[in-house]
Amino acid sequence: MEILSSRIERSLVRLPVMLLCLFLLGASPEKSCSGPPIQKITKEELRAALGEPGLVIIDVRIGRSWSESRQKIAGAIHEDPEKINLWAPKYAHDKKIVLYCA
Repeated sequence: MEILSSRIERSLVRLPVMLLCLFLLGASPEKSCSGPPIQKITKEELRAALGEPGLVIIDVRIGRSWSESRQKIAGAIHEDPEKINLWAPKYAHDKKIVLYCA
């Protein structure tokens, strides 16, 4: 039962994260995105980018997925994906922003 609950919780995170990505790129679900496509990177690519100036890593896991995790990226900032409108404006658009939820 706990495994199923964990899978459901991870699935519920995906939608807010996708909406967050659209928001940070200046798009909205109601209109087509004319900006750059949202890019995925591998953990190896992220590891190579750590320490680069202008890199911002945001952990958008919710609930116990974040609070009880022993695996967190050093230097990552935790933000609540349900409060995007409160924190998204503080990140400069000229920065490379990496969101992760796993």
